[in-house]
Amino acid sequence: MCIKDVMVQNQVGLHARPATFFIQKANEFRSAIWIEKEERRVNAKSLLGILSLGIVGGTAIRIIADGTDEEQAVASLVELVDSGFSDESR
Repeated sequence: MCIKDVMVQNQVGLHARPATFFIQKANEFRSAIWIEKEERRVNAKSLLGILSLGIVGGTAIRIIADGTDEEQAVASLVELVDSGFSDESR
């Protein structure tokens, strides 16, 4: 299992469009991936799950992956969040 904490940088947080980018990236990996905010954990490949967390800019989240490509998955998703979901990172 690979776990990494990251701060959401973009102002709108992880809402519709950025969440979609996040899910698309998460789906590139075979590992099970979750996002955790405070004590709530949701499937990182679920739009409704991510939106239900209400992640806004400046929120700390934890990205957790478990599987054959877990380290790559977490590194790639952390990079996406750190980029503020810019076009260059996709």
